[in-house]
Amino acid sequence: MSNDERYMREAIRQAKKAVAAGDVPIGCVIVQDNKIIARGYNKRNARKTTLAHAELLAIQQASKKVGDWRLEDCTMYITLEPCQMCAGAIVQARIPKVIVGAMNKKAGCAGSVLNLFDIPAFNHQVEFQKGVLEEECSAMLSDFFRELRKSNKG
Repeated sequence: MSNDERYMREAIRQAKKAVAAGDVPIGCVIVQDNKIIARGYNKRNARKTTLAHAELLAIQQASKKVGDWRLEDCTMYITLEPCQMCAGAIVQARIPKVIVGAMNKKAGCAGSVLNLFDIPAFNHQVEFQKGVLEEECSAMLSDFFRELRKSNKG
């Protein structure tokens, strides 16, 4: 198993925590020097706030760990392509590389709808890689929404 797969598996574990708490299964980890320094999973429903996305929670934790808002030597692993808010936060945090499992055709801002990671006018661009454990990440989301539709019909 590659390091990318190993770290994405941990992001998937985080996403499963979100499901257990009744939230959309999105998980994230931040790695520095081949060590996970932060974890996050979607807590929007649990916390009743738009701001509780997995990426933002992981960025907060990583910044606290390193003692700086700049995460210039870190890599982020996310099960789903980030939205505009999270992509903006990633750029602001100066994270140099993001690796994603599944793309988000409806709201993704790393290439699907917009690409906030590669705007030359910004003072920071983000290297982006997609498709690590894509089938597993996509299936987890599809299963979640299928079950949600079933329970809403009943």
